[in-house]
Amino acid sequence: MRVITESQIDIAAQAITGGRLVVAPTSRWYMVCCAADNQQACQGIFAAKQRAESKSLALVVPSKEFATEHFVLSQSASRLIEYFWPGDLALLLPWKNPRMGERHTAVGNPNALITSDPGPLGALATATGRPLAATTVNISSPTTAAEFGPAITLEQVKEFLDISKMEIAAAIDGGICPAANHLTIIDCITDKPSTLRSGLVHTRAVNAALGKTAAYEHP
Repeated sequence: MRVITESQIDIAAQAITGGRLVVAPTSRWYMVCCAADNQQACQGIFAAKQRAESKSLALVVPSKEFATEHFVLSQSASRLIEYFWPGDLALLLPWKNPRMGERHTAVGNPNALITSDPGPLGALATATGRPLAATTVNISSPTTAAEFGPAITLEQVKEFLDISKMEIAAAIDGGICPAANHLTIIDCITDKPSTLRSGLVHTRAVNAALGKTAAYEHP
């Protein structure tokens, strides 16, 4: 991934604060994001992606402290955060305050899918000082999803913008996203976590963080 400058982050952060949409790269693929409490901006993402509103956007937190303050963290959730954040792991967690859930319905209420990103996406959350709603840059409609998977280059981002007519304020050029794979998603609503989706953080790593033993598998 290309080096991202502080100036690029500052410009994109100002756009988000101003209510606009921004595209940022991760190691996985490009993501479109906005302030999570900006309902109009979030609706613009749902509409352009042809994404059902019942399928919540991810919540990118500005810090671990934000997660501790606003979400119910079981012992298991705390351990996963300790080992893997910032990183390629997302946790499904319940809001502590129902009013916060009501203000952030686009990312899920009463439970939200939250993550802490180690790259430009996380830097934008930190720079704005607020959580971001984010999702992959691609069409969600089943009829076109196969043709336009999540964008891993800026050229593919531009193709999506042409097709979807989504209006963004800025796109940070990170080159080619090398992983082209999903976040691992763990359901941590209770203290009996379960994997909802496999991804970059391997099941063995999750089990090790949780103190579970498993037979060693040769690669």
